[in-house]
Order: sequence, then structure tokens, then C-alpha cells
Amino acid sequence: MKTVLLTGFEPFGGETVNPSWETVRRLDGEIIAGARVSARRLPCAFGAALDELRRQLDALHPDVAIAVGQAGGRSDIAVERVAINIDDARFPDNDGKQPIDVPVIPNAPAAYFSTLPIKAIVAALRERGLPATVSQTAGTFVCNHAMYGLLHHGAPQAGFIHLPFLPEQAARHPGAFSLSLDDGVAALRIAVETSLSRADDLVLSCGATH
Repeated sequence: MKTVLLTGFEPFGGETVNPSWETVRRLDGEIIAGARVSARRLPCAFGAALDELRRQLDALHPDVAIAVGQAGGRSDIAVERVAINIDDARFPDNDGKQPIDVPVIPNAPAAYFSTLPIKAIVAALRERGLPATVSQTAGTFVCNHAMYGLLHHGAPQAGFIHLPFLPEQAARHPGAFSLSLDDGVAALRIAVETSLSRADDLVLSCGATH
């Protein structure tokens, strides 16, 4: 049986929950398109996130690996295209580290592209009535750090998806978009199904400037 690794992060930035972990944990042990899902939580900390990610990759040898993170300022499900080899934190991580202009992995490539069928995932999400786009940057905080490390060490198909705030988080951030937990779970299930069902991607315009 094929294996899918889904990772989410612990809360950070003063939040008490993280939609990425709350979502992926709901799928732990589920069989999707004939593959078993294993969900794991990553620390929101530079270095420590990659250490845990490597342990899980070595233990599970997943066919598909999707890291998931929180992007509270975004208004849709953002399927990331590229991770860059730089850590440039605007504020400290959960371990108090704040690297500035430091490579994720020294002497490694400048960037890696997702190996997921990102546009096919976005199209499938939109067909199900879920707001989604291809994002051109995963930022320079721990999410990009994890995505870069995942692609550097990764599975046959690997990439990253950002989720907006949960409704209970958005209630504390007036004007912020939110996505329900049920919709987040449905979105990740679709992403996994799409990744397992096709090796190639669609050719269509569905990107964003962020």
C-alpha cells in the first residue's frame, strides 16, 4: 500500500491553534485512493522542523508528502509553487530564533519547485467550490524552511499547502478570511487524491502574485 505523509505545525505567533495541524490530524490513518495517510506535527522552529521532517521521511518513505501551514493573511487555499533557500524571519520562531538572510541548507540549490500537480490540485479544489490558487512564494519563515527541506530530502511527490485561519482565529482578527475545519479537511483529501491519481500537471492560468 502506498503511504502519504501530511505534516502540520504547532501554534505560533500568539495563536492557540494552528489550522494546519488541526486539519491534517483529522486525516491520520485514513485510506485515500488506496494510500494510507500518516499525519505528523512539526515544531514551528527553524532547524527543529527539518529534523522532525527528516525523521518522518526516513521512517515512512512516503510516496506523497504534503507539508501544510497557516497563512492567516491569505484569502484562499494556497498551493505553493516554489521554496527558496533562505530563512529571513520577521519575528522569532517558537524557540526564540530569528535567522536573517541565512540559507536553509548551505551550498544547496537556490530554490526547488513543488513536485505535486499544483494546478490540477487548484482546479479540483475550485470544482468542489473551495477557494484556491497557485501561490508563487511560501514566504521566508518556517513554512518555506520546511517546504525547502522537504523537497531537498523528499518523496517522489512533495510540496506545500497554506491554509487560512480557522473561524475561531479569524474572530480575533477582524476582516480576516477564514476556512472551516471541515472544508480544510476536504481540501487536503482532494489534494491527496489528485496527487495520487496523476503524475503530470494541467496547463492553465491559476496563479497569484503572492
